[in-house]
Amino acid sequence: MRISRRGFIKRTLGWGTIPLFIPSDLFRIVSPAQAGRWELKRADWKPAYLEFEEEGGLSRRVKELYSIFESCELCPRQCHVNRLKGKKGFCQGTSQVMVSTAHPHFGEEQPLVGKKGSGTIFFSNCNLRCVFCQNYTISQLGEGRFISDRELAEVMLALQKRGCHNINLVTPTHYVPNIISAVQIAAQKGLRLPLVYNTSGYEMLKTLKLLDGVIDIYLPDIKYMESKHAGKYSSNAFDYPEYATRAILEMHRQVGVLKTDEKGIALRGLILRHLIMPNNVSSTDKFVQWVAENLPHDTYVNLMGQYRPEFKAFDYPEISRRITTEEYRRSLAWVKQYGLTRIDR
Repeated sequence: MRISRRGFIKRTLGWGTIPLFIPSDLFRIVSPAQAGRWELKRADWKPAYLEFEEEGGLSRRVKELYSIFESCELCPRQCHVNRLKGKKGFCQGTSQVMVSTAHPHFGEEQPLVGKKGSGTIFFSNCNLRCVFCQNYTISQLGEGRFISDRELAEVMLALQKRGCHNINLVTPTHYVPNIISAVQIAAQKGLRLPLVYNTSGYEMLKTLKLLDGVIDIYLPDIKYMESKHAGKYSSNAFDYPEYATRAILEMHRQVGVLKTDEKGIALRGLILRHLIMPNNVSSTDKFVQWVAENLPHDTYVNLMGQYRPEFKAFDYPEISRRITTEEYRRSLAWVKQYGLTRIDR
């Protein structure tokens, strides 16, 4: 059925949209004692991009980011295709943004969800393309619809009007120029919510540095700590551990540990996600050790136990099942061993 762009925006923001992320029964949100006290007063806070826009910085960033489309190297794939002329690289994205759904999401971390949900925007296509992706119809089959940067700004403003606590940009890397352009437009029309950069972690430092002063909350995965697994399950991304760990250090440099307001709603900072996989394919022990050795021990870490085989995972026997209770408990034991104190599990 053909839907107009205006109809697309209205439809994807409807209450009937089903969240794509379902949290596991194993999850328990961090206690107040673990989370620490709130650190920012809402009345004294404003989003980073608003301050940057007041300084005239967003226009410069949009121009610089759009120039990257001419020979795209937004992500580590570095395809160098001219997306402004409609060419497609590994991610299959052009210079026009493509969105699958947008809606209040209640399956994210509690500091993002609050009472009215995280305003998630699911971008189509992906630069990693994992064989076990739960959202493969969006990330790899290209489910979604082209919209303009101005229409993307309208989506952000509509989510704010719905009462969402933030704008959650899901798989944003290959559309960063469009997103920052839309943020500038939306900010001029009253957008005041924190921006959440929700990424696989497969990021270029150059791109992240162009987001410095714009993004409020970084929400990256660290999927693997070993190159052989990254290459096998994520389309030959053997360099994933190197790029992801460097990216996360840069994200932390920009925004620091997670800070919330008086009600526990996230305003600024880093939230790490790590998916526990069968047979320790994601090297959870090495991940926990890396965090303990490179970041503050009160870094917010979501240790996710919801893995289920999807898409092509059944072609790989070692990841063709859910994790066991013992595998989950062993992961928690590593957290205790290395002294991490702010765990969402």
